[in-house]
Amino acid sequence: MKKIQLLAIIFSLSFVASSQNIKSVKINDIVNIIDISSAPTVINFWATWCGPCVAEIPWFEKLIDEMKDKNIQLILVSLDFKTAYPKDVTNFVIKKKYKSTIFWLNETDASFYCPLIDKDWNGNIPVTIMVNNKKKYKQFYDSQLPEARLKLELQKLVE
Repeated sequence: MKKIQLLAIIFSLSFVASSQNIKSVKINDIVNIIDISSAPTVINFWATWCGPCVAEIPWFEKLIDEMKDKNIQLILVSLDFKTAYPKDVTNFVIKKKYKSTIFWLNETDASFYCPLIDKDWNGNIPVTIMVNNKKKYKQFYDSQLPEARLKLELQKLVE
């Protein structure tokens, strides 16, 4: 993907979040966002059918909203099946009142896309990656982050 296209995706994040126009992306789009994001960025991989995923998303949105002065970007990447995109995923997001930027990953080969995010990712979800390129900070979490732990990890991201 060209850098200009990627910057357009990043620039449109607030539009995507407000309209819930969930865009289909490839893993390289996500990797590029991780690589060039200038703001502290949290990317959470989830699915509508994953209980622990759905349980933690409100914590992410609440805590990041509480830290809005830190300018943290939250991107939720749905790993729902192709049959659920876009209608079922969009309806779920609207029902849950998610406000974050949401993408749907248009990939089916976890053995291809997981190691591009982290060499230790075995395909389980929820998975979260936190990146602050200005600090050269990158952290991978391969399980649900309870609210208290998430708060601590977000503080590390922006300190």
